[in-house]
Amino acid sequence: MSTHEDSALPFAGRDDESVQGHWLLARLGKRVLRPGGIRLTRTLLNRTGITGSDVVELAPGLGRTAAEIVVLEPRSYRGIDQDAAAVQMVQPIVAALGEVRTADAATTGLPDASSYVVIGEAMLTMQGEKAKAAIIDEAARLLRPGGRYAIHELCLTPAHIDDQLKTDVRQALARAIKVNARPLTSAEWQQLLTEHGLVVDHVDTAPMTLLQPRRLLADEGLGGALCFARNLLTHRDARHRVLAMRKTFRAHRAHLAAVAIIAHKPGTAR
Repeated sequence: MSTHEDSALPFAGRDDESVQGHWLLARLGKRVLRPGGIRLTRTLLNRTGITGSDVVELAPGLGRTAAEIVVLEPRSYRGIDQDAAAVQMVQPIVAALGEVRTADAATTGLPDASSYVVIGEAMLTMQGEKAKAAIIDEAARLLRPGGRYAIHELCLTPAHIDDQLKTDVRQALARAIKVNARPLTSAEWQQLLTEHGLVVDHVDTAPMTLLQPRRLLADEGLGGALCFARNLLTHRDARHRVLAMRKTFRAHRAHLAAVAIIAHKPGTAR
């Protein structure tokens, strides 16, 4: 059975024309679905202070980042995902360290000040203004004083990009990936975190080359990249969608990038 036909994946019942872009890529065998690739994820994790910390990951998805977190030996891990299928996929990966719950990232149900690290990748981009604010507030609530919130998101460039161009890029993305993506510039992402009481410590960026051959090899390895290519060749509808996504990314490559930001909650660490 090909990866494309894996019924355990979230949205497995949706056809290739209507499923959200990131889940379509997952069906085809792509496991790294972050805009800056595995390299930017690892940079983010290494700078966040995972080892020995209580970690909460929001929207772990397929569990690729969860596996990287486990390697860094946190004291505990808790994942929050609104999709039950994703929860079932990630739980075995983190079983020795904690649990994954089905809940909304804005209302996790976890106790106040219960973690030292909160991580969310490629999920705020998919939210509107109110939802972004609610999720960041929840992350701040979960953090102990001195704790860190780490995000890895799609961003718009350059910093002075005009509003009409922002709208054009967002609309093109929405058509291609079937999600109402609303990326911000790096400065806007930082401002958003600051507005919710956090202090930005580190900012890293990377090209948004999610579907370029070199990125596929770097993220998936040779075997994974070949599996993805084989599935792409044998599933026509999926191939048309992926080629349309790649065309959109290339058309707007001057205005799309990935950003990773680490911010901390003010106060003395306890």
